[in-house]
Amino acid sequence: MSVERAQVEVAYAGPAGQWVLRVEVPAGTSLRGVLERARVADRLSSEELSRSSFGVFGVLRELDALVADGERVEIYRPLADDPKLIRRRRGLRSRPRRA
Repeated sequence: MSVERAQVEVAYAGPAGQWVLRVEVPAGTSLRGVLERARVADRLSSEELSRSSFGVFGVLRELDALVADGERVEIYRPLADDPKLIRRRRGLRSRPRRA
């Protein structure tokens, strides 16, 4: 009896660069299992991993979610600042001053 396999990518983009790993896992592997199989802990610090979120094709997923063949697991870093706050500050700077 053969074990079904799934080809999955793991993608990360950080300040120092980006990388994409291709891994083959047994069908029914969780997102956590894919990260372990890809040895992501060897590339990122435990602190960085603990602050990260994870998803598949831009949709957040829990680490226990199962991945399917052809999916791309993405590692998301926390935002440096709130995008709404950045836009608000930019808008205040561009307003003409009243006399």
